[in-house]
Amino acid sequence: MAEQGGVDFKDIERRMDGALQTLKHEFSGLRTGRASVSLVEPIMVEAYGSKTPMNQIGTVSVPEPRTLAINVWDKGLVAATEKAIRESGLGLNPNTEGQTIRLTIPELNEERRRELAKVASKYSEQARVAVRNVRQDAMQHLKKAQKDKDISEDEQKTLSDQVQSLTDAAIKKIDDAVTAKEAEIMQI
Repeated sequence: MAEQGGVDFKDIERRMDGALQTLKHEFSGLRTGRASVSLVEPIMVEAYGSKTPMNQIGTVSVPEPRTLAINVWDKGLVAATEKAIRESGLGLNPNTEGQTIRLTIPELNEERRRELAKVASKYSEQARVAVRNVRQDAMQHLKKAQKDKDISEDEQKTLSDQVQSLTDAAIKKIDDAVTAKEAEIMQI
């Protein structure tokens, strides 16, 4: 499906997929009690006079299910990396052995799991709103095209149904993603 009735269906699909990708990226930052490299990705370390992403400071690995290891390449940045982790708000306490910083991911209690599930739900609602906004934009283009006599009323109805089916598919993907994330969060 290319452009029909002034609506670019590839663009609609791309924008709806963008909402899903954003949601998945937000989900990767939610701590589930298991170690994940994506947990420390957003942390910026003060290095060489500027803020530098963690993955450019050292190698991040997951040696055990609840442990992260950061092998800092430059010995002089170990203290700055530790400080950045402590100030990140993730509630992690770095344990340094030479140039390797180990982070033990604490187990989550039931209350914290419920809070994280609510956050996941909030993120998914934001993604649904983004998808609905794309749908609304496309529908307005179709109504305008029909009003300007670029397309017939029947074509507008057919194209509107296609936009709606893209919307339904995107919402289902979001619902599936949040269901999986909530199950992961609640898993002990």
